[in-house]
Amino acid sequence: MIMRGAAAMQHFDLTPPETVAKAAAKGLRLRQKFNRGGTQIGVARARDLSHRRPLSEETVRRMVSYFARHAVDCQAKGFGDKDNPSAGWIAWLLWGGDEGRVWCERKQAELDRAEGHGQKPA
Repeated sequence: MIMRGAAAMQHFDLTPPETVAKAAAKGLRLRQKFNRGGTQIGVARARDLSHRRPLSEETVRRMVSYFARHAVDCQAKGFGDKDNPSAGWIAWLLWGGDEGRVWCERKQAELDRAEGHGQKPA
């Protein structure tokens, strides 16, 4: 039997790692300091990530989608500039930054493998 959704997820640890939490917290600090970057959804995501709250499978998949749509933001002026950060970089950090992208893509791959083969994740 293939387990899907919540049944499959109970075997997964979808708690963001410390590196992702730190990137999200940095995004929140920069957003407050510069008054730009991200949406209310991004701010909510950053709060969850920075507090290392376990995420749902759906949220992990939304993170993957966010990073795919916003990869182009990495080319903008001010991306990575701590003195004058672009709104795109701040938003990127709110979603966990580069560390968040790597983590959520890895977790999505684990979820996909488990759902596709009925296996428990590693």
